Amino acid sequence: MIPVLAEGWVWWAAALAVGVPLVLVALTEIIGVLRRRRNPAVRPLLLLRNAVVPVAALVALLAFATRSDQDLIWVRIVGTLLGFLLILLLLSGLNVALFSSAREGTWRERVPTIFVEIVRLVLVVVGLAILFQVVWNADIEGLIATLGVTSIIVGLALQNAAGGIVSGLLVLFEQPFKLGDWIDTGGAAGRVVEVNWRALHIDTGSGLQVIPNATLAGASFRNLSRPAGPFTVVVPVVFAPGDAPHEVAALLRSTADDLPMRLAEVPSGVQYGGAGAYTVEIPVAAPSQSDETVAAFLGRLWYAARRHGLALDKVAPDTAATENRLRTVVDDVARALHLDAELHEAALSACRVEQYAPGEYLGRAGVVPSAVSYLVEGAARLTAPTPRGEVACGDLRDGEFVGTAAVTREPALVTAVATASTTVLVLPAELIARIIRAHPVFASELGADLELRRAQAARAAGGRAGVAPA
Repeated sequence: MIPVLAEGWVWWAAALAVGVPLVLVALTEIIGVLRRRRNPAVRPLLLLRNAVVPVAALVALLAFATRSDQDLIWVRIVGTLLGFLLILLLLSGLNVALFSSAREGTWRERVPTIFVEIVRLVLVVVGLAILFQVVWNADIEGLIATLGVTSIIVGLALQNAAGGIVSGLLVLFEQPFKLGDWIDTGGAAGRVVEVNWRALHIDTGSGLQVIPNATLAGASFRNLSRPAGPFTVVVPVVFAPGDAPHEVAALLRSTADDLPMRLAEVPSGVQYGGAGAYTVEIPVAAPSQSDETVAAFLGRLWYAARRHGLALDKVAPDTAATENRLRTVVDDVARALHLDAELHEAALSACRVEQYAPGEYLGRAGVVPSAVSYLVEGAARLTAPTPRGEVACGDLRDGEFVGTAAVTREPALVTAVATASTTVLVLPAELIARIIRAHPVFASELGADLELRRAQAARAAGGRAGVAPA
């Protein structure tokens, strides 16, 4: 046998020269496959390939190639480094196995990151202590005793601060909320934008509210985003006790149902509490729509209550102001509506002035109008229902009619929605008939309006003929 081959270090060197590259190549291929699959195991494998394997090879060369009876300091140093890398590799692998691949809803998914980091730090310290005791024969018992006494002293000195931190960590562990949830703490309400070990940050819409976790741990709060599903906006309103409850409830329900942010599949609810007090429940998609919903509902309710003669907030409509408004409007539109002296007085007795908020319906498709409305001020958008959904088919301005289908007693196909604060003069069908008998030209004007609406609806529906007028 060749003398060189008789040396043991030669075989170790040859094994390392061949084995280490093969291991590195194999790990590279595995990492490439897992990276394409976005597997969390890539991180510990990178640590294994880039650090653990090379350092382990170096330890093998120093330990087996030298084969010296002397206590070589470099072997211990490299061995300590290898032990530290193995601790990191083990912790990284455990993190991937327990938490990175945790399914949603399990206890592993709910464990806050700060808890994982604390446990990891403790395990690293314990691992290093054992490593130094094994490799360097260090006496760690005295160090542990010293650290124990020191921790007791520090804990007593910082017991208030430490208690707050622990309370905050317990809140994080329970996870009663998560990023994006809407919570109400009593003093503030908003969306959770940040959660850390010390405090909760919520966006209230008017600034960032920072609430210590210890405060949350010692108080009650509401998570408006749980349970999952529609969020109910509760709006208390008050009417005069003399208003009929069934009329008020119908008005409240119809006003709430017409809101664009209400979930179509869930109806609104109205509860009567007596003495003119009502509670309206409006289902919306998320708590973020709460303020918008309340503002839109109360704004529309004011107009609707005035139109129906109901006393919202126990304030009845001003009858004198309403009569003066009606007289002014009739005087302004008398020439356009061909109102002579006799018809003028009839209009003052039969007509009424109504106001609509933006977004309210002036007329609905499929419903036979009971009266014709004349736009005095404001604007409206016309839409027609089609297989493609509601399609815009025109606009209304001052001096135009809504609900001219009341003349022919046909259901309207076109829906009119106010796009601004709108005032209309409502003309009953009987008054319309009297004006036509006295002034036949008015029938031609209404007929032209009917044809225009019919053409607009036909174009919106894709050119279909025979549609009903608005």
